[in-house]
Amino acid sequence: METKKYAFGVDIGGTTCKIGFFDTTGVLLDKWEIHTDTSNAGEGILEDVADSIRRKLQAVYEAEEREASPETGRECVAKNFPRDLMSEVQGVGVGVPGPVTDFRVVHGCENLGWGTVDVASKLEGLLEIPVKVENDANMAVLGEMYKGGGRGSKNLILVTLGTGVGSGIVCGGNIITGHDGAAGEIGHMVVDMEETVQCSCGKYGCLEQYASATGIVRLAKTKFGLKSVIPGEELTAKQIFDRAKGIYGTTASEADTDALAVVEHIGKILGIALANVACVINPEVIVIGGGVSKAGSILTETVQKYFVPNAFGECSRAKFALAELGNDAGIWGCLKLLLK
Repeated sequence: METKKYAFGVDIGGTTCKIGFFDTTGVLLDKWEIHTDTSNAGEGILEDVADSIRRKLQAVYEAEEREASPETGRECVAKNFPRDLMSEVQGVGVGVPGPVTDFRVVHGCENLGWGTVDVASKLEGLLEIPVKVENDANMAVLGEMYKGGGRGSKNLILVTLGTGVGSGIVCGGNIITGHDGAAGEIGHMVVDMEETVQCSCGKYGCLEQYASATGIVRLAKTKFGLKSVIPGEELTAKQIFDRAKGIYGTTASEADTDALAVVEHIGKILGIALANVACVINPEVIVIGGGVSKAGSILTETVQKYFVPNAFGECSRAKFALAELGNDAGIWGCLKLLLK
């Protein structure tokens, strides 16, 4: 099939929709955000996305018209712009925060207000452009494989450590989605059978309760008794890693020792969890992303220290890398999915 000139990537989040406009040779031509309107069970979200894409295509058409006939100054009306410009669009890739089947149907997005929604059919009806849909974490891992920390690999895991713990898995260049589109939810692997605090998913002792930003802070407070050393500020995961790196100097020397103990504990939990995942997936690269990944090498080196001796044989040779695309990973993954 012939590859067309343009493509769109849309990463739908609970607060904003990030939209990327691409040349299919792999150039990001423009990116922007629109508000995610979750009122009325999110019924207007896809219409807003479609309207934003139409406006971008209108702007492209007008620019091309001015370049072709600058002397005419001819104005164009959005609803009448030529169908041949639409025919130059490869498609729209859409990342959504929920499980997806057949690259079309999402089965519940609580923070969008959606139940089961055929996102592809609805957006195709609005735009008359092909649409492919996938879970946002899966889009992100495709993005990191294509242009980020996993470049050059076809077997990788992306683990995002933020408010929660998310993951996307690629084997042989293909996303692992599972029967109901819920594969890769490693944040809800049970890693502590003795945990008495309930996870947001309803279970106890999930990885997310220890390795997410909120989990790290909870663990630091309850198990290690850490308190903020910055007057007027709450303890954060960033502060914990900064203290472990000695950024606050001798004024917090005792706290730095405790912060190092927290990092060591987190690294052990995450390293062993990833070693277990690697025994099933055998990745070449494990990419760490999300806000916590900004801690850098102190995080990856500590995790790797516990990963290597606990992973099986050849699986222990997996390399660790930091994610490189940040919040743009999803839109790049959308482009990669469209080009596959």
